[in-house]
Amino acid sequence: MRKRLLACLATFAVLLVVAVVRMTPVSAVASDPYAYKNVRIDGGGFVPGIVFNPTERNLIYARTDIGGAYRWNQSTKSWTPLLDWVGWDKWGYNGVISLATDPVQTNRVYAAVGMYTNSWDPNNGAILRSTDKGDTWQVTALPFKLGGNMPGRGMGEALSVDPNDNRVLYFGTPNGNGLWRSTDYGATWAKVASFPNAGNYAQDPNDANGYLSHRPGVVWVTYDKRSSSTGTATKTIYVGVADKENTVYRTTDGGATWSRLAGQPTGYIAHKGVLDTVNGYLYIATSDTGGPYDGAKGDVWRYATATGTWTQISPVPSSSSDDYFGYSGLTIDRQKPGTLMVATQISWWPDVIFFRSTDSGATWTRVWDWTSYPNRSFRYTMNITENPWLTFGTNPQPPEVTPKLGWMTESLEIDPFDSNRMMYGTGATVYGTENLTQWDAGGQFTIRPMAKGLEETAVLDLISPPSGAPLISGLGDIAGFRHTNLDAVPPMMFTQPLFTSTTSLDYAEKNPSVMVRAGNFTDADRPNDSHVAFSTDGGANWFQGTEPGGVNEGGTVAAAADGSRFVWAPKGVTPVYSVGYGNSWQTASGLPTDAVVESDRVNASKFYGLSGGRLYLSTNGGATFTATAATGLPATGKFKAVPGIEGDLWVAGDGGLWHSTNSGTSFTKVSGITKSVNVGFGKAAPGATYQAIYTVATIDNVTGLYRSDNGGSSWLRINDDKHQWGNMGEALTGDPRVYGRVYLGTNGRGIIYGDRTGPPVTVTPTATVTPTATVTPTGTATPTVTPTTGTGCTATYKPGNNWPGGFGAEVTVQNTGSSSITGWKVTWTWPGSQTITSLWNGTVTQSGTNVTVTNVGYNGNLGANASTSFGFNGTGTATTPTLTCTPA
Repeated sequence: MRKRLLACLATFAVLLVVAVVRMTPVSAVASDPYAYKNVRIDGGGFVPGIVFNPTERNLIYARTDIGGAYRWNQSTKSWTPLLDWVGWDKWGYNGVISLATDPVQTNRVYAAVGMYTNSWDPNNGAILRSTDKGDTWQVTALPFKLGGNMPGRGMGEALSVDPNDNRVLYFGTPNGNGLWRSTDYGATWAKVASFPNAGNYAQDPNDANGYLSHRPGVVWVTYDKRSSSTGTATKTIYVGVADKENTVYRTTDGGATWSRLAGQPTGYIAHKGVLDTVNGYLYIATSDTGGPYDGAKGDVWRYATATGTWTQISPVPSSSSDDYFGYSGLTIDRQKPGTLMVATQISWWPDVIFFRSTDSGATWTRVWDWTSYPNRSFRYTMNITENPWLTFGTNPQPPEVTPKLGWMTESLEIDPFDSNRMMYGTGATVYGTENLTQWDAGGQFTIRPMAKGLEETAVLDLISPPSGAPLISGLGDIAGFRHTNLDAVPPMMFTQPLFTSTTSLDYAEKNPSVMVRAGNFTDADRPNDSHVAFSTDGGANWFQGTEPGGVNEGGTVAAAADGSRFVWAPKGVTPVYSVGYGNSWQTASGLPTDAVVESDRVNASKFYGLSGGRLYLSTNGGATFTATAATGLPATGKFKAVPGIEGDLWVAGDGGLWHSTNSGTSFTKVSGITKSVNVGFGKAAPGATYQAIYTVATIDNVTGLYRSDNGGSSWLRINDDKHQWGNMGEALTGDPRVYGRVYLGTNGRGIIYGDRTGPPVTVTPTATVTPTATVTPTGTATPTVTPTTGTGCTATYKPGNNWPGGFGAEVTVQNTGSSSITGWKVTWTWPGSQTITSLWNGTVTQSGTNVTVTNVGYNGNLGANASTSFGFNGTGTATTPTLTCTPA
């Protein structure tokens, strides 16, 4: 059979492709080791595919449309990201259009990647292959683009491993490229020239920007394992095509010839094709569109493979007026093959519907039923205590409920080893259950979020104020959050008003409890709401301002250093300013529409704008702006003002990084940086007088995340090739309270935060900042501290900011012994009713007035004379307690 397969391949049009391991050029810039993890939100985006390995229990993968791929970790019931190594050069690889797990050698896994097929993604797609379950990958480039975030991305899976001969893979491709095959574990690929139909469906063939005109093409591949023996390529294979008249094809000779499956239904697209080899049925779920946002009609069909008979088994047939949805999310219980489920592709109102059959589709029950309108009965309960924001802060009227069961449910999968476990993807998260068979027993099964570790938000802005919550986020699609604990899911997104996307955030540097945010929502839905909101309690509560006419999108907004006024540049509308909290707005004269606006962090009368390569300055609170004489700035970019120094600005954009010390009158280009994406600032290094600078930039031809502790004179790369997160950097800031901590926004991998793991550093301050020096490594040394006496280690308490009812502090822990320690414990007793509300770089327990802080995993090992630190916020009156440090 092996020889026959090779002979058949000789008739195919072979593409010569080279399998390569992606390598990033080595930079001469020194590095500083960091530990990175996500600020927890859990979910936040569309999960179009969940794939269970059919032969290894608990081996589960998830694919996302902009956030890469994940592998399930059963011990922690969380997801591990697999594509963080993807960098700016191939950012589109984070759009995963299909994923396949090998049923024979289960360590092998494959992903078809590429985000857009139009001009938005400059690169072609690729097939990624791994022999260690996604820990490392090799890459085979394709000669065409793939559309992991294009219409139809929930159909599939288009990439599939032959269960009889796992050297063989098939892959269905978009836009006329047809069906492809590999016979060497995905290293090289050839087009199957005999396959007759590349798929003609497009949502809007005349769409000028190339998005809705995308043709999903060949969308799923399903093998009939019974047709061959182990070690011999499968002979009978079914393939789904996005063609309403010809949607299912079959080969019975291992791909040498193909034919349209006789008698098949027409008028709809088969989103899924699932084969029950026990009972001999191929099931298809169809819809009138490719999805994932639409679909108004569809059917479910059963094909008897032995007789060629088609039977319509739709829970609600397309001929019925009750069918206002298409079908997708098709799955079989492999432990009980006569049991299957299917989901509505889209049923926005009142909710998605799951249908379940235990007799191969002859009869169905619904996950919810109408009783007396508007009331419904439910076969499930939902428990979202781990992710309470999934209500979206809504309070709907019956028949709608919150949280919704889901939407855009293209993937619904029953665990092949466990009839009780089911997972499904939605537009916001992954949900699942572990007692599904309660449905059949007449009880209620429980649905919970199963998205821990899967972070899929697009981050638009981040701020880290010097007091209060350590981080405030502005996100696409789910508004944003106030993060009081970076490692816990916040209870609720910003509401009142709720922005679909928060486009800009700022706080008053000298009065950080005052904050402002701007954002987007559909105006027709809420004509009386404003696209700008204010807070006077550090983002805990918000209230609306007014807005000038014509505002449809948030743009950028800035708060004066003392919080007394604001400048706002809504998208497409002349910029405005307000004295007070947006009760009225006046035109900001001289500032171009769509300028990026920022405030000076010292002088409350100074604001800045960047537009068209020019820097604009206002010295009268935003009333009038004048272009400075500075030239050579990027046409578009990001810029920020340094806290504590009036007129100190940094501009990031194509061509480099620029610095001004005179309110933008002139700029100096930083030497050695050829391009930058964003810039931010955080607490200064020990011994330094200038804040640490963070930038996503290209230095020595390496695009990465960098930090400078000496005002830009030299830089350290603080990420590595395994941690690149695609097109990172739309949002970026350091932490003003924790030296070395950086917050990084990604486009689909959520918010990343990092802390130093290297030895302590000290910086010798200079009288002036010289940002034009050659890029060179920085040195390391031990900082000087004045400790409180302990045994083996000491702890020094440094008071931080105070505010009404609260305070912050930082504690430095130093090993005073002659040998290394592997851990430490700091204890103290409060003199009053002080309580720690949040703590970073340590683990805290408090019993009454007694406090104990122990190290976390990355800062317990301290060499002789080495030190680390932790910080916290508390309630009550600020005081300086006596600390005791004990080494582990």
